[in-house]
Amino acid sequence: MNFLVYPLVFLFAGILLAAFVSPSVNMSKEWDIPAKYKEMKNPHVGDKSLERVGKMLYAKHCKSCHGNIGLGDGPKAASMETKMIPFNDAGFQGQSDGAIYYQSIIGRDEMPNFEKKIPDEEDRWALINFIRTLK
Repeated sequence: MNFLVYPLVFLFAGILLAAFVSPSVNMSKEWDIPAKYKEMKNPHVGDKSLERVGKMLYAKHCKSCHGNIGLGDGPKAASMETKMIPFNDAGFQGQSDGAIYYQSIIGRDEMPNFEKKIPDEEDRWALINFIRTLK
């Protein structure tokens, strides 16, 4: 009887421990974007001088997950628990620039925060402008 009890106790303890250590990932499609960001205006909309900077930042920080043209098919995408919405999706493109800024710079769950990695506000908007071209 003991040969069954001990393995079952270890199995139960392992499952219980895993429930508390597993990362919490928000699998919902909807982002809770604060009004401040929804209403935020892009001060650099249409600024062609920022195209190169936006493209460079995308290649450095975004391409590995979001892919070359923003389809969510980068090499790291397969290991993600959260499904990425392609940047050419009408719903994604229909968002305000501020909403995309929040998702891209502030992030959540598997989408990292880039406030420290992209500290310059102009560079952040250059990235948002570049993402807008991926439709």
